[in-house]
Amino acid sequence: MSGATARRRGRPPRTESAGTRDRILTAARGEFSEHGYEKTSVRGIAKAAGVDSALVHHYFGTKEQVFEAAVAVAFAPALNAPNALAEGSLDGVGERLTRFIFGVWENPTTRTPLLAIVRSAVNNETAAAVFRRLVAAQLMRRIADQLDLPDAELRAELAAAQLVGTALMRYVIKLEPLASADLEQIIARVAPVVQHHLTAM
Repeated sequence: MSGATARRRGRPPRTESAGTRDRILTAARGEFSEHGYEKTSVRGIAKAAGVDSALVHHYFGTKEQVFEAAVAVAFAPALNAPNALAEGSLDGVGERLTRFIFGVWENPTTRTPLLAIVRSAVNNETAAAVFRRLVAAQLMRRIADQLDLPDAELRAELAAAQLVGTALMRYVIKLEPLASADLEQIIARVAPVVQHHLTAM
């Protein structure tokens, strides 16, 4: 084999790298969504992506690292939530943030990977630790930085607890009548609570 065509064993051609990596991440989100963290395996992800298990390890490492990469991509739309705080004064920020977060959940494209994240985090401590790192470092701290109020981090976390808890009951547990309630009705009831957590003195 000539030097031009030879490459290290296990290394994909550079032209394949981006597409293969994205295919693995897509497969991983599907597997984690359907089976949860514990029942998902690297071998299962590889099979769903149509690649060898060695390629999954090559791109991401362990199952935890695959999960974290999949979570980071899937969670990206929610990371724009702090922008909802910057759209105006703190008046009405509860409704803006609530409307944005539930808009992410209502969109089927973003809801499926979020379901994978939440289901896995609820049932597995390793997945929960990944979720906490992402939420704490990339979402809640950014929201707290914009508040400029006493106990900003606690305020942001309480607001997040209200939003995540409601989303969990509506989209994951599907508790009725919450699961079938009109979205505007939910926003009208939840937004004032989020506003209170973020701004009440």
